[in-house]
Amino acid sequence: MIRDVLVVLLTTASWLILVFYVLVNIVYVLVYVSGLLELRHRVRESRWTAAFNRFGSPSFPTVAVIVPAYNEAPTIVDSVQALTDLKYGAKELVVVNDGSTDATLERLVDAFDLREIDAELPLDIDSAPVQGIYRSAIIDELIVIDKDNGGKGDALNAGIWFTDASLFCALDADSLIDRDGLLGAIEPFLRRPDEMVATGGSVRAANGCDVEYGQVNAVETSDSFISGLQEMEYLRAFYAGRLGYSRLQGLLIISGAFGLFRTDLVREIGGYNPDSVTEDFDLVVRLHRFLTEKGRDYRVEFVPEPVVWTQVPNDWPTLGRQRRRWYRGLVDTLIRERGMVGNPRYGRIGLFVMPAYALTEGLGPLVEGVGYVLVPLSIALGIVEPTLFVLFLTVTSGVGILFSWFGILSEVYSFRRYDNPADVLVLMGHGVLENVGYRQWKALIAWRALFEYCRGDRSWGEMDRQRFVGSEDTD
Repeated sequence: MIRDVLVVLLTTASWLILVFYVLVNIVYVLVYVSGLLELRHRVRESRWTAAFNRFGSPSFPTVAVIVPAYNEAPTIVDSVQALTDLKYGAKELVVVNDGSTDATLERLVDAFDLREIDAELPLDIDSAPVQGIYRSAIIDELIVIDKDNGGKGDALNAGIWFTDASLFCALDADSLIDRDGLLGAIEPFLRRPDEMVATGGSVRAANGCDVEYGQVNAVETSDSFISGLQEMEYLRAFYAGRLGYSRLQGLLIISGAFGLFRTDLVREIGGYNPDSVTEDFDLVVRLHRFLTEKGRDYRVEFVPEPVVWTQVPNDWPTLGRQRRRWYRGLVDTLIRERGMVGNPRYGRIGLFVMPAYALTEGLGPLVEGVGYVLVPLSIALGIVEPTLFVLFLTVTSGVGILFSWFGILSEVYSFRRYDNPADVLVLMGHGVLENVGYRQWKALIAWRALFEYCRGDRSWGEMDRQRFVGSEDTD
């Protein structure tokens, strides 16, 4: 009798897991096909039309490039040097030293001849105390705010309330932006100035690339297996996922490594949430909620052409901390904004996008992790036929490989940053290996992150920085 009940329960659970993942993959197919259509549109547009004169307009809006920096001494000079070379005239560079305990501030002072100035701070600025403000004696547009540690969101808020620019660009301190990157990100604001509230560019792994004077000269795959897996992940996430949600007008994430926002609207919703460990996701969701409730017509777009290059974790412990933080932040935001999920008041965001994120990114890894345990256990007990496990692996791993190759081939079809066929083959190999071991590891990471979240863990975690490969000294 007990065995009969166990058979029914395990069989039902196994089939429910399989049906769940069929549903998840239907969502992915819809998003990725939308991404392919959007990519084709953008490639045609970039080849045949000039949407705006990149250097001819005298009325470009001023952009404040805000760079929060905490213990970024190895890379901060390279990153700021890259910003000074941006092909955009109406910009100011605001680096916010968020209570670094290493030589971040000293490196900036030495490299850019910083001088402390008397500057009046806005009375309503909501951030940890500011200890000093510096201006470069050799680069007029460079300002450095030195403040007590308050976290990334807190540091960004200090820059947002300090600047008078109509737009701001949030950029990670360990990242290098293409010289044309800011021009590409601002193009949607020039096309739809009354509707556009935020745009985001592509984020790519800099590990393995040749970097000189703050710019990527040659794009190559990394020799590190861990970095290579992430290179492939980023291609899939941006050239398929972000593009697809953008075409569906449901983009929920503007990467914290490279995002452009209207300053007034971000101030209106109270800026970044300092308590969030995924401040980028939290901010965009709150913008969607606020603007929808106000009945405003607005757009949030992903722009694939501009690229920012970032250092990705190069060891398993660091990568695990990063991914657990991402998952905890996802769960925290979904729970905080749960009133939007399935709510017709929020249109396609409430009826499709938020449920899709909850299903694919929230529940997906957890259910997959259960499946990796439950289905083999059922087979070992002779309760479930082995063919069910084969079906499960086919749905999770086989389709996952196809999705990974989709992202890689989308890059090859469009912007062709990887011009060496051997690099493309390496990435496709990583697309296979990701689904045999690495994917299962990520399911375990999601479960661990969920337990951490339930315990109230809000830690950020640190990543060791290295100078970019091939970087030259700037002094």
